[in-house]
Amino acid sequence: MKNKKIAILAAVIVIVIGGTLYYAYDRLTGNHVEIESIIAEAPAVDNSGVVSGNTGDTANTEQSEDNAAETSGDAVDVDGTWTIGTDSKVYFSVTTSRDTVNYEIDKVTGSWELNAADPAQTKAEGTVDVTSMDSGNSQRDKHISEAEYLDTAQFPNASFKATSFDGLPTAWKSGEVHDVSITGELTVKGITKEVVFTGQTSYDQEALKLEASTVVTFGDFGMKNPHTVVMDTENNLTVELRLLLSK
Repeated sequence: MKNKKIAILAAVIVIVIGGTLYYAYDRLTGNHVEIESIIAEAPAVDNSGVVSGNTGDTANTEQSEDNAAETSGDAVDVDGTWTIGTDSKVYFSVTTSRDTVNYEIDKVTGSWELNAADPAQTKAEGTVDVTSMDSGNSQRDKHISEAEYLDTAQFPNASFKATSFDGLPTAWKSGEVHDVSITGELTVKGITKEVVFTGQTSYDQEALKLEASTVVTFGDFGMKNPHTVVMDTENNLTVELRLLLSK
């Protein structure tokens, strides 16, 4: 009987220790930050009322186009300077053999100067405070802040300056979503590299919204790959923009 109790106690201890170790491993290596969309998908146009092969086709088509126009909203004047708001975020993601880990940076500043008629006159720039990054694990954040990685003590900020835009509309309507490509210079850890952010932009509820991403590598900015004996790490990092701008 005594041996049975000892065996049960030993089993309980093993389970508790195993659970504790798994929790610690998950906290250290798992993802704890979700990247959320800020641009709502445009509702699909319902063409079920269109009947082919009769004289009502033109009228029904015109009605569908009118409905789509109403859905997309009225034309708006977006020309001028837009400022990145405090709700904006920048993320970068690292994929390991365990998980894809997202880091959130919530201190983002900058502006976007729009000229709808002449995209060549459109300008944009932004800066992020890298020391504000948060992956949901302070130990991991401290590790990636060290000199061989982001070296935030010496380079607390990263920046991006746009040099050209592709896909911006000449006429903006409230609620419409546009595919956009932004080429520019990304500076991290004092090293500048040309990158292309691709994604979507829209004007909605008096705010200008931008969701875009690009892929870089650790080596692009003089960083080591944080490979460990526990898990492998891919060389690619994905940088995601979630920007809300106001005039």
